[in-house]
Amino acid sequence: MSGEFKSGRIVIVGASLAGLRAAETLRDEGFSGELTVVGDEPHPPYDRPPLSKQVLLGRVPAADVGLPARRPVDARWKLGVRASGLDPAAKEVLLANGERLPFDRLLITTGTRARPWPHPEEARLDGVLTVRTVDDASRLAERLDAGPRRVLVIGAGFTGSEIASACRERGLAVTVAERGPAPLVGALGGTLGSFAARLQRAHGVDLRCGVTVTSLLGSNGRLTGAELSDGSRIDAEVAVVALGAVRNTEWLDGSGLAAGPRGVACDAGCRAFNMYGIVTDDVFVAGDVARFPHPLFDYQMLALEHWGNAVEQAEVAAHNMVSPGPLRRPHLAVPAFWSSQFGLNIKSVGVPTFSDQVTIAQGSVEEGRLVVVYGYRGRITAAVSVNRAKWLEHYQRLIETAAPFPPESGAADRPAAPRVVASDVPDPRVLSHGPTVALTGHLPDRRLAVLRPMA
Repeated sequence: MSGEFKSGRIVIVGASLAGLRAAETLRDEGFSGELTVVGDEPHPPYDRPPLSKQVLLGRVPAADVGLPARRPVDARWKLGVRASGLDPAAKEVLLANGERLPFDRLLITTGTRARPWPHPEEARLDGVLTVRTVDDASRLAERLDAGPRRVLVIGAGFTGSEIASACRERGLAVTVAERGPAPLVGALGGTLGSFAARLQRAHGVDLRCGVTVTSLLGSNGRLTGAELSDGSRIDAEVAVVALGAVRNTEWLDGSGLAAGPRGVACDAGCRAFNMYGIVTDDVFVAGDVARFPHPLFDYQMLALEHWGNAVEQAEVAAHNMVSPGPLRRPHLAVPAFWSSQFGLNIKSVGVPTFSDQVTIAQGSVEEGRLVVVYGYRGRITAAVSVNRAKWLEHYQRLIETAAPFPPESGAADRPAAPRVVASDVPDPRVLSHGPTVALTGHLPDRRLAVLRPMA
């Protein structure tokens, strides 16, 4: 094989799970050139899922969530410094400290950050927190250790629900304010959303759905409570803002890449598109910040916030960065994620939001152990299990083979006459807060043409 792909200079912007796994794969694939990894946090790569689970429960110190390296990567690590721009003509990454990093190939793995509370003065109140970084989780764990009288969680997506679960497990009073009709509805639709609402209330959560927090209240710089859109008021010493994530693409403004609020668009081989839809040869993207087409979902652009996707896409990107065209491969893995909350293990394969119908294929809501299968135009597109994960491999095969929906009988505990109902997923034109999966294929981030009326 030609050595042209195995040497030179590679820069990875994003010292994340995806960035680390890409660096390891580059070395595994024989890359012997100069490798630089840039990260805006001062910490080496760490694992994010425990932050809203074990760390908040006090079972794992925030300092102990570092990711183990699978092999030495022999890289220059530039941590605690932010990338501020990209000059594609000069092939340089600009850093906030004024440094310029030349590259032959670039991998963007800048991921996401927590969406902040939209009112800066209220966001600065002592007691208003988010959970995205290891420092965030450490601060919140300290607040929970202090035993606040009530915690307000703003948003009932997966992160918000996991935080509420941790509070209840600690015996803390918690109120959850969710603008949608139920928890998790933005990611899983109405059937499991209704189930999640009953589950939270059964565990003592003061769940308020169909409302928004209109203002956070404070006294002497400290949070005292919140006012809701229904006119009610809640007293709380801690408020956790769990309104989803913002993709870190601002540093790419003016770079000419197809980068915007929904991420950086790329092809199935992880090569970034420019703003005119032309694929680049030297800029790649992976992880939460990437938007990529998937044939199982009508080639719409998927933007995923999944641990497994970050690893698999990073490995594909790294392989393609050091491989000639005929040896490059696509990233076509079926999305999968999991969540642990209120004593339940929730696992998913496929894209639940890419659906128009849903059925409970196994178990029942009453027993709290079930598999919900999603369909779109007569074929299976996703399955979500609640305390029944062993069946997901079976449903993944059905998704990969575009099996007909509803699924055929075969499980001993399948309902005799499964009921098929509308999946009740949110309008894809309005991304819900905290999406686990966002389908953004037919929704361009910007208009490149301006229509002017004729004189």
